[in-house]
Amino acid sequence: MGRLFGTDGVRGIANDKLSCELAFKLGQAGAYVLTSSVHKARILIGRDTRISGDMLESALVAGICSVGAEAVVAGVIPTSGVAFLTRDYGADAGVVISASHNSAEYNGIKFFNADGKKLPDEIEERSESIILDGSETVQLKTGMEVGRRVGALNALAEYKEFLLGTTDTNLRGLKIVLDCAHGAASVVGPRAFQELGATVVPYYHTPDGTNINDNCGSTHPEKLTQLVTELGADLGLAFDGDADRVIAVDEHGVIVDGDQIMAICAIDLKERGLLKKDTLVCTVMSNLGLDIAMEQHGIRTVKTKVGDRYVLEEMLKNGYNFGGEQSGHIIFLDLSTTGDGILSGIQLASVMMRSGMSLSKLASKVDILPQVLVNARVKDEYKESILEDEVIKARIKELEARFAGKGRVLIRPSGTEPLVRVMIEGPDKKEIGRQAVEMARLIESRLA
Repeated sequence: MGRLFGTDGVRGIANDKLSCELAFKLGQAGAYVLTSSVHKARILIGRDTRISGDMLESALVAGICSVGAEAVVAGVIPTSGVAFLTRDYGADAGVVISASHNSAEYNGIKFFNADGKKLPDEIEERSESIILDGSETVQLKTGMEVGRRVGALNALAEYKEFLLGTTDTNLRGLKIVLDCAHGAASVVGPRAFQELGATVVPYYHTPDGTNINDNCGSTHPEKLTQLVTELGADLGLAFDGDADRVIAVDEHGVIVDGDQIMAICAIDLKERGLLKKDTLVCTVMSNLGLDIAMEQHGIRTVKTKVGDRYVLEEMLKNGYNFGGEQSGHIIFLDLSTTGDGILSGIQLASVMMRSGMSLSKLASKVDILPQVLVNARVKDEYKESILEDEVIKARIKELEARFAGKGRVLIRPSGTEPLVRVMIEGPDKKEIGRQAVEMARLIESRLA
């Protein structure tokens, strides 16, 4: 990771680490790096529902316009909607103002290229160098040459039509509860599923700028599990703030995570002859149970670093078309260039309808091993050097020997927060939970 960009763009407390000045400079550098000087560039901007979105959007637009580019503002729309519309509008780049699953005081800025794909490290590093080091001179426009701000008035409707076109399966007969996280899915999510024929019960779909992800959404599906059973629904879907990820709940109120959703959809794609190279791309965080289930169905798994951008890079590099993360970022590359929670939910519901099977029956194809994730809070400047500490390295080695063949240990820095994530997987949840907490405490004692 770079000095500004994490695994998912630039992120921080709004008007603190992510200031208006930084947003302005990101707009300038992004417009300069991602657009051609041959024509007047167009950059599409979308955001989630955070109260700071208006402020940062204004600063970002000012930066874009100051270098002569046109800022096309789509308003509140899922991240995947920006990726789609960037391609559909023929824009030179796209920008999303969102902090995804983080709480309301955070915000973030992430860029897409003209193809609707997240930027490779080298492009982000070039933008960082321009902003932090003045490595290149960004030519500012004056007078009649400055850019302008225009509205994309039909952006949400056009994105919804795209979503409807990703399946030819009618969802009539399915009752679905949607947890929209008071975020970007709040309007388009319920509309899309309703127009596909499902009976939809939306929850957490009244954003006020401060309640995004507030004990709801894909990182807090507890209420959804209760609602699904109380309402007698067939399926529950929980999105995050920018709706690029989804977690499902089956008819019994049991959580079905990204690994299980990927398994269900990968098997379906393979059976229909649509899974390229019979391969699923996932990250090192994916459960060992996913590997076992895929092997049983003749599907190979390829692992990447954590981050859907790395999943996409692997897919593009080697000609795969399906992959994602345990967290619910799932990429159907033949349909979209980025994780899309609503699209993934539509595909999952479509598998249920085509197969005639309940979600619990479909999810039973994967035997998920117990997995515990504990966060260790450390100083931001220390988190990248976690594996250089000799005491921590020795403890990891000891645990790996203890769980060899029956589980695994994974320790990695968060890409967006001052945290180190400790993940231990094994047959005994109580034991691995105790070990994970002890490891997290050790890390905090060494690096906090």
